[in-house]
Amino acid sequence: MLHLFFVCSSAASTTTAAKEDSTSMPPFSRSTANQSSSSSLHLCKHSPSATLDLLILILVLFSGTFLLSSYFSYLIHSLSLLSSHFPSITISISSLLPPLIFFFSSDHNTEDEDHHPSGIIPPPASFFFAFAVFFAASIAFLDLCCGSRSRKCRNRKCKGMKKAMEFDLQLQTEECVKSGSVKEIDRLPWKGGSESNPDYECLRAELRKMAPVNGRAVLIFRSKCGCPIAKLEGWGPKRGRRHKNWNLVTSEFVGSVNPVPATFLLPLISLRPARYFSFPSLTHFDFSGESSNIERALVSALGSCASSNDVTCGRQIHGRVLKSGHDSNGFICNSVLNMYAKCRLLVDAESVFRAHAKLDSASFNIMVDGYARSRRLGDALKLFDVMPERSCVSYTTLIKGYAQNNQWSEAMELFREMRNLGIMLNEVTLATVISACSHLGGIWDCKMLHSLAIKLNLDDRVFASTNLLLMYCICSCLKDARKLFDEMPERNLVTWNVMLNGYSKAGLIEQAKELFDQITEKDIVSWGTMIDGCLRKNQLDEALVYYTEMLRRGMKPSEVMMVDLLSASARSVGSSKGLQLHGTIVKMGFDCYDFLQATIIHFYAVSNNLKLALQQFEVSVKDHIASRNALIAGFVKNGMVEQAREVFDQTRDKDIFSWNAMMSGYAQSLSPQLALHLFREMISSSQVKPDAITMVSVFSAISSLGSLEEGKRAHEYLNRSSIPPNDNLIAAIINMYAKCGSIETALNIFHQTKNIFSSTISPWNAIICGSATHGHAKLALDLYSDLQSLPIKPNSITFVGVLSACCHAGLVELGKTYFESMKSDHGIEPDIKHYGCMVDLLGKSGKLEEAKEMIKNMPVKADVMIWGMLLSASRIHGNVEIAELAAAELAAIDPSHGGCKVMLSNVYADAGRWEDVALVREVMRTRDVEWSRAFSGVV
Repeated sequence: MLHLFFVCSSAASTTTAAKEDSTSMPPFSRSTANQSSSSSLHLCKHSPSATLDLLILILVLFSGTFLLSSYFSYLIHSLSLLSSHFPSITISISSLLPPLIFFFSSDHNTEDEDHHPSGIIPPPASFFFAFAVFFAASIAFLDLCCGSRSRKCRNRKCKGMKKAMEFDLQLQTEECVKSGSVKEIDRLPWKGGSESNPDYECLRAELRKMAPVNGRAVLIFRSKCGCPIAKLEGWGPKRGRRHKNWNLVTSEFVGSVNPVPATFLLPLISLRPARYFSFPSLTHFDFSGESSNIERALVSALGSCASSNDVTCGRQIHGRVLKSGHDSNGFICNSVLNMYAKCRLLVDAESVFRAHAKLDSASFNIMVDGYARSRRLGDALKLFDVMPERSCVSYTTLIKGYAQNNQWSEAMELFREMRNLGIMLNEVTLATVISACSHLGGIWDCKMLHSLAIKLNLDDRVFASTNLLLMYCICSCLKDARKLFDEMPERNLVTWNVMLNGYSKAGLIEQAKELFDQITEKDIVSWGTMIDGCLRKNQLDEALVYYTEMLRRGMKPSEVMMVDLLSASARSVGSSKGLQLHGTIVKMGFDCYDFLQATIIHFYAVSNNLKLALQQFEVSVKDHIASRNALIAGFVKNGMVEQAREVFDQTRDKDIFSWNAMMSGYAQSLSPQLALHLFREMISSSQVKPDAITMVSVFSAISSLGSLEEGKRAHEYLNRSSIPPNDNLIAAIINMYAKCGSIETALNIFHQTKNIFSSTISPWNAIICGSATHGHAKLALDLYSDLQSLPIKPNSITFVGVLSACCHAGLVELGKTYFESMKSDHGIEPDIKHYGCMVDLLGKSGKLEEAKEMIKNMPVKADVMIWGMLLSASRIHGNVEIAELAAAELAAIDPSHGGCKVMLSNVYADAGRWEDVALVREVMRTRDVEWSRAFSGVV
């Protein structure tokens, strides 16, 4: 029995340790533990303690029996000794002593029968069972009589229920939450100790799904007596949050020293239902006081309406202002004007502006800001020109309006005018101008603004210096940015994050890691910036390390972060990490968002797991367009164009992404005619207008067809439409003209647009590769020389065009130089396309041995194309040995490849080895090797 007790104790400790280990285990290592424990018996956490209680009860029973038996044995033995000294009682107990002595004696045997006068030997088991039944009956009687009292807790209202529910679920509406009936539930502690306990996040996510609007779903945990001991709650979707702003207004009313008069405040309060005011003392407040409080209350109320865009309430307050005669107050009129301007009701704002009795510079500034918000910059400039007095705030307002409408040059011009007039600028003006300068990308303007900030003693302020730091980071001047960062006398977390984001966007991940380690208090922006930087460098494992560490520190990821991580997992090999991310999304309740459901579907589809993609599509909102688009893109990625078209036809409200995904699928699956037919259907019958991505697919399809007339018509349509071109679209147009044989037109378009898209590589790649394809090697290499003088980094596609140009021109040494500079100067690892260009270059120049050695030393396995290049070069230079090697490798890769047999027979024929020619032809006939026979188009 003691051995069994220790076994159960060790089992309980093992269960507890396993639970603690699983809690501390990182998210990306839990799957193995869960699988290993799936075959074991899953017990409640109270099971070990209940087992121990039962064993302890049994031990107590046996211990009590043993002690009582020893006591009675001693008592009977004493009585037997006394009976010899008192003969009078010998007769009365003579009939009882023999059986009792036999039962309580430990050394009796069968030979003792002769010592008992009665000859009766009672069985010991009957006495033992009788005692056990008596003891159990006593415990049951005590439990029935006193059990209810023992189950009571310290709560006065506890009834000591014997069969209480362990938990119950309550759905509380908004009115129920605001009433006083749920105060006891609010005072309950959280299950798990705190609201942020991750072990219950999945359960809280389910509670949020079933919670009513503006209400909550509460899961109440109860003790044995039925009293609540803990809770879990999940709030439903929020609607009508404007009451928060009204609470700010009413709190100002209640907290004021001089109360607001009841004759004005009570009608104002009646503008909204009483539930918007969480201060019941308002109805019992003394509203006697001065009119200055009315002005302050009105300004606060109008400001609240402006910030919450509550037009209805703002109009009612304006009516109350007119009725009470406060429209003569210039401060209140400016507040009304500001409310209409921020709500973009310019007709009402202009009416108030014309009726304004006390126009001042603030009134003009409000109207200028309203025009700028509504993109009426012409009216804003006209009003600005007639202003009686222009201050720094006036210029800042108009400059900010230009910046908000992406008119950066006009903003800088207005700033120069402001400086010429000698108007002093403040921090806000400098920050607005810095933002405009950042988008213009002028390094000299950036340095000028930095010098101006130093001159005005604004560089030592955190707000201004942080904006200067952001300006340098956007303009890719990271050396100047780091110098400014190191010289800053004071830094806040925003400053650290700006510098960290600059390194991350520039791809300097090592510098970013070093700076990240120096941040003492990291927020979600810091972690998200590092994760984004790792994903930009395709370092998914590093990003997941930061993500796991962020979770261990108690920070919750955002929805956008989960989308980025899941999308990056889709691009990596294997889907195990993506599966764990999907589990985290479900646990945190993010799977209720439509865009995350679409990302999950896209992840499974891109990972070639269409079964799970379809399952996720079934459980998601099928009518949501994002989920359908993700499924279409997944089918296209896996080459299942017919299934993609089926989903596309079943989609009712198609958006631009639906059309683009389907057209891209046709263009990639070598069905250019279907892509163009779908494009004509889109512009003729659909209300969705094409965008730049649509036109990229159209020009790619035309490039595959090689139809110059179709390309010209598509280009004319693009010029007539209002589609803004980008670098990918310009590259697609150049590539289309080059592949359709009009290299001159492609070159003209490139020269017309290279100044517009001077910071992107795509148009350069298109013209370099197009020139090399047409045999204009000198033109392609000259373009590459021009590219080297610009701050644009070439990529792997650039070097494919450059090496192809060297191959066409036979520039072996120059080709070797460019090939070696790929990795040494630009950090680009050569792939199979680059090796193919070099093998073709060396083979055509007669350096077959060098080409063969390059193939052997390649980090990737040579394909049919590379061995075919070597075989073709061997025929040109009559090298039979290398030709036989290339043909053998081709036959090993593709035994049905007939072209290599024909090429080898031609090599033998050129060498005069006719017996080998006959042998190769015989092998082709016996093995039924097929090949495309040549024909002539000349009749």
